[in-house]
Amino acid sequence: MIAFLSTAVIDFFIAFGVVIGGSLLASIGAVFVSYPPASTMLDTAMRLKIWAIVVAIGGTIDPVRVIEANVTEGHLSPAVQQILLIACAFLGAHLGTELVRWIVRGGW
Repeated sequence: MIAFLSTAVIDFFIAFGVVIGGSLLASIGAVFVSYPPASTMLDTAMRLKIWAIVVAIGGTIDPVRVIEANVTEGHLSPAVQQILLIACAFLGAHLGTELVRWIVRGGW
């Protein structure tokens, strides 16, 4: 159980970091090419959301295979764990996107 929770927390922060880091670096690049950095940052965060989830769960189709193999064999616990890990990665990516949206629109 501790290993699962550790993996879930790490997946959350990986997805969060991909969105935040990617959008911040994109806004710096936008300054160099005279694009509006705020809108570039928000657009990049929205586009990176799905890729942040993919990166957090390992970047392969293996988690989906684990779900499929375990469900067809009747073992629901590993499938549920994989689904929860994907949900944690989604929450991290979504929170990162919302934080970027909050920063771009002025926060407080």
